[in-house]
Amino acid sequence: MGPVARSFAQMARSAEQSSRTVQVPKVALDEPPMTICTLGSQELRQSARRISKVDESVRDLARDMLRSMYSSSGIGLAAPQVGIHKQLLVIDLDPENAATPPMVLINPEIRSFGSAIETYEEGCLSIPGVYLNVVRPSVVEVTYRDEQGRPQRLKADGLLSRCIQHEMDHLNGVLFVDRVTDELSLNEGLQQKGFDRADVHSIR
Repeated sequence: MGPVARSFAQMARSAEQSSRTVQVPKVALDEPPMTICTLGSQELRQSARRISKVDESVRDLARDMLRSMYSSSGIGLAAPQVGIHKQLLVIDLDPENAATPPMVLINPEIRSFGSAIETYEEGCLSIPGVYLNVVRPSVVEVTYRDEQGRPQRLKADGLLSRCIQHEMDHLNGVLFVDRVTDELSLNEGLQQKGFDRADVHSIR
């Protein structure tokens, strides 16, 4: 997910949900380890596969994803965005605080949605410079494995809920622009940044 208004107070602060084993310096690198695919790439339209074993190779992937995310000033990144079709997300709603550990979600599954919905402006590292309103449930409950392979359950609201939903869409080949209902704003936003409307797979 791209750089949006941040409200870290909405993020769960449980030590079991975030650990420091994958923390990397929160700095922009001149040459990040991974290239982020952009709208039009078929890599973004492929479904991700479950990770069968959480080992050091998975943690190394998470670290490289974090380095690439921080280098692009993002707060969330899914493995398909860097051409790796595995069910892995990294999220950090507090990227300017070196002491705050990021979240790593492996094989995440949404268990329930709250009844309330809200509209909020989203951006995406795979569609840089485009920011559009998307309607999503405001609360989500998700299960996942952490970077140690431990099962976790999290009920999230606010920005964390939206970020999880946004990144989980990537695991199914869905981009936030596919969910935009304001066709005029969508066309204008894409055109201004040189993206092709034909690469959007609208969900209606």
